[in-house]
Amino acid sequence: MANPVFIRLAEVINKKQDMRVMSVTVKPTVTNCSGTIWFTDLQLQEGPALTGYVPHTESRLKEDTKVWFNGVVRSKETVIICNVGDTSGGLDVHIYPKSDMAAGSVQLAQGVGGQRVTFPNALSAEDDLALLASVRECTRNGVTEPKEGFYQYSAAWDSKHKVTLEDGKSARVLFELQQMTDGGVSI
Repeated sequence: MANPVFIRLAEVINKKQDMRVMSVTVKPTVTNCSGTIWFTDLQLQEGPALTGYVPHTESRLKEDTKVWFNGVVRSKETVIICNVGDTSGGLDVHIYPKSDMAAGSVQLAQGVGGQRVTFPNALSAEDDLALLASVRECTRNGVTEPKEGFYQYSAAWDSKHKVTLEDGKSARVLFELQQMTDGGVSI
């Protein structure tokens, strides 16, 4: 088998400034060719500028240790997660409401509000709402659950995470991350 050749393609999607994008459908179409084609690293990002291509990190990173942070959040809190790895990594988040919560009242965001995700369905007390960056899944009690927004990540050293719940309500929150350090051989 020949070595695969990857070609980077980028497209800009323009929208009216006063409207929000609700969904994007991507339909890769290939005609009149033969062989094997891989579509990898599909990236959609907001904003007017392309932030660049990021190659897969598997060959350059090594796992250091898995870390969990548990907490209780009431209405709205900023949680600071200490990631002693020197590389950012995906963040798995489990939210366990202590009482029923209205549709759309649960949000996660990073820093001052970027990388926001909202959960559009109502939640029941003791549901296990899981936003899992490690496997790119969002589930509630093990069943696929819709989300609006982004999976979370933990920045190297420390990162701030805003957890917003329905006013006057509380939830247990579990953050799980894989700390990563530079290692291996670059290719």
